[in-house]
Amino acid sequence: MISEAFITCAVTGSGSNVERSPHVPVTPQQIAESAIEAARSGAAVVHIHVRDPKTRKGSREPALYREVVRRIRNSDVNPVINLTTGIGGDLVMGEPVSPFPPDPSTDMAGALERLVHVEELLPEICTLDCGSMNFGAHNYVMINTYPTLRMMAARVRELGVCPELEVFDTGHLWTVRDLIAEGLIKQPLIQLCMGIRYGASHDPAALMAMVKALPPSAIYSAFSIGRMQLPYVAMAALAGANVRVGLEDNLYLSPGLLATNADLVRRAVHILGHIGVRVMCADEVRKKLALNVHT
Repeated sequence: MISEAFITCAVTGSGSNVERSPHVPVTPQQIAESAIEAARSGAAVVHIHVRDPKTRKGSREPALYREVVRRIRNSDVNPVINLTTGIGGDLVMGEPVSPFPPDPSTDMAGALERLVHVEELLPEICTLDCGSMNFGAHNYVMINTYPTLRMMAARVRELGVCPELEVFDTGHLWTVRDLIAEGLIKQPLIQLCMGIRYGASHDPAALMAMVKALPPSAIYSAFSIGRMQLPYVAMAALAGANVRVGLEDNLYLSPGLLATNADLVRRAVHILGHIGVRVMCADEVRKKLALNVHT
């Protein structure tokens, strides 16, 4: 069991959760304000996607990231900013009898194109999704080939940004080990993403199998989605992991009660406090992870 942990708040994501709760932020101002409130409530790290304000769907538009990051950096809090690079690896196949051409909603971008906002804004952390997988019972496939990840990891290293390696199943840990072996990753920071159909189950045995397969000296977090998000706050700490909550992954504070990001962070702080785990602040995370601070 870990004795101290940091909390990441995944503020909005890019999925259809926005249709199911009025609390999911959409505009850059709403996303920034929700991240700021999460930081005030105890989140040391804020994980940021952006959405097109008109369609409310996930976007790669650098101007949207620029406004969110500016608002957070100009606020009275100073959380570690973690920007996604997952958008741009979204392949939506046609129907099973005729999978090609892909559905028009497909968004496939080149490795460096997926990093444009990271190059401009230089967050302390950005994500790297460490593999491809069927993502739910739809025709959507998350695509991240190893050559793409190698190129992205090399560029992120050049920029001095810390990659958070998103691992959705045990096979993705092979990618992590290969990136380390190639010298593209030094101190691995890993996010174990549990409970996503058809990735690793939220079952405790599956989590511990992932933990036991981690590379030596890895710093890691773990989370699950939906109703398992808050139980996983305690589960993660018991498995030696840091914690992630937020509206990207779960909309409810309790059955029938919709949450805000700040609500979920406060509940995570409460859970950790009651099991004897000290919640770390942003500057402690910066020191622990040896992050490069850009302004």
